[in-house]
Amino acid sequence: MSFTRALSIVFLGAMSVLSGCEEKPPAAELPRVGVTRVESRDFAANVTLTGDIQARVQTDLSFRVGGKIIARSVDVGDHVKAGQVLARLDPKDLQNNVDSAKAAVFAEQARVTQTRAAFVRQQKLLPKGYTSQSEYDSAEAALRSSQSALKAAQAQLATAREQLGYTGLVSEADGVITARQAEVGQVVQATMPIFSLAADGDRDAVFNVYESLLVAPSSDESMTVRLLDNPKIEAQGRIREVTPTVSAQSGTVQVKVALREVPPAMQLGSPVTATARAQARPSVELPWSSLTKALHAPAVWVVGDGDKVELRKVQVARYLTGRVVIGEGLKGGEAVVVSGGQLLHPGMQVETVDAKAPEVQP
Repeated sequence: MSFTRALSIVFLGAMSVLSGCEEKPPAAELPRVGVTRVESRDFAANVTLTGDIQARVQTDLSFRVGGKIIARSVDVGDHVKAGQVLARLDPKDLQNNVDSAKAAVFAEQARVTQTRAAFVRQQKLLPKGYTSQSEYDSAEAALRSSQSALKAAQAQLATAREQLGYTGLVSEADGVITARQAEVGQVVQATMPIFSLAADGDRDAVFNVYESLLVAPSSDESMTVRLLDNPKIEAQGRIREVTPTVSAQSGTVQVKVALREVPPAMQLGSPVTATARAQARPSVELPWSSLTKALHAPAVWVVGDGDKVELRKVQVARYLTGRVVIGEGLKGGEAVVVSGGQLLHPGMQVETVDAKAPEVQP
């Protein structure tokens, strides 16, 4: 055997040995994600409202005539009685109107006396033929006209006296002055609010609530209202009124809770809190890590047939500490990715493990 042939045999043997040692390339490893099986259940969040104590009846007090304020006898926070004079206007102009009306009445009374005497003379002369029927009728018409003018003057005097009485602003009920809109020396118009009066009696706890958090229990359901700075002081109440419109400034709805047996410490304006439970709705609770985004809408990754993932848009009903409540978009029993979903894309096949397993890294 020649040297060249022997070298070829050795080379071919080495190649056969090397080819026998080669391994097949390993299969591509699937991304591993942690999933959880969702369960649909009724969710009702506890909502804590913050508001204040207000009077059931609140009234703006104003003068019924215009004028200059010359006296004010009460201030904000004062307790007043029904019929108490709270402020006064300068009565000079209105007193002049009364004096003028009195003078008009006196003048009309004198005219009535004169026309009555003339009519009486005509009554005596007519049967004797010393006067004509037309003169008699004229005397009678003059008497009736003067009597009507006297009644009009008397009515104007009564109105002037009534207007003069309106120079004193009188409280219509027992209560507390909660606001003052005018000062001594100010010229005010009729019906301009001067004081705000919170009438004694029933009290409400008033809350401004976002519409999405609005609690609408039945009218018989009781709520506990507590004083903010001392929760041990509480009162029972029920919702008696919910405004039908949303405030354009704050985006809230006003809720009034009628209170029973209000403790003395719950004074007007005292801040209070109330905790209520919203109406239950079928929902799914998931950890924050499961939530992602599809363009501009919240979404989650759902593992479907063949362990392939799908990006599902969902509606978030409420955000909680460490969790989100999904109101729509998921059904009970579906597998949702809660960890390891950062690099997923729709249709990707994944390896799923229980999200609680320690080897899964989010």
